[in-house]
Amino acid sequence: MHKLDLTKKYKAYFTAKTKPNLVTIEPAHFISISGKGDPSGEDFTNHIQALYPLAYAIKFMHKAQNNDFTVSKLEGLWWFDENKFPGKNIATATEVPRSEWEYRLLIRMPEFVTAQDLETAKETVSGKKDVPLVARVEFYKMNEGKCIQMMHIGPFANEPESLAQIAAFSEQHKLERNGLHHEIYLSDFRKTAPEKLKTILREPVK
Repeated sequence: MHKLDLTKKYKAYFTAKTKPNLVTIEPAHFISISGKGDPSGEDFTNHIQALYPLAYAIKFMHKAQNNDFTVSKLEGLWWFDENKFPGKNIATATEVPRSEWEYRLLIRMPEFVTAQDLETAKETVSGKKDVPLVARVEFYKMNEGKCIQMMHIGPFANEPESLAQIAAFSEQHKLERNGLHHEIYLSDFRKTAPEKLKTILREPVK
C-alpha cells in the first residue's frame, strides 16, 4: 500500500536555503491548537500532546481505507500584542516576556482529510485518553502566498540572528509584513542537540 509523505509531495514547502529568499507558498490545511505562554513550560507541551493523538487517529482512519500517510512535521505561528509592546517585532521578540508569546501549533494534513475527519478523531481519542485540550483542536486553513524564508540551524535562542537577516532582506527589497511569523520544526527538539536543530523560518510579505 502506498503511503503519502507530505514532505516529499510538497518538497518546496518543507525545504529552505540557509540564506533568505523569496518563495510562494500554496494553500494548505492543518489540525491546529492555539495558546499563550512560555514554550518551555508544561502548558505548551500539553498543547503539542493534544495534536498528535488526533493526527494519528486521522492517519489510521485513512489507512483503513487504503489511503495511508505519514504524520507531518510540527509547525507554529507566533506573535504577541504589539500595542502592548510598541516598537518590538518578531526579530526582537526575545525582549518580550515569554509569558506574553502567543502561538498556533499546526500539523499539516493531506488534501483528502476533512474537518469531519477531525471531529471523528476527537470522539475516538476522547473515548480512549484523558486529553482535555483535544476539544480545542480545530481544522485550520492557511494561504501564505509570497514569503521570505530561510533555514535556521542551531538553538532556538539564536533565531534572532537569522530573523535579522530576513528583516534586512525585506528592507532591501522593500517588502512589508503580511502575516504571522511561521516556524517549521524539521528536527524533533525533544531528541536533537540544540546546535543541530533545523527550523524553517518563514515571514509572509507583500
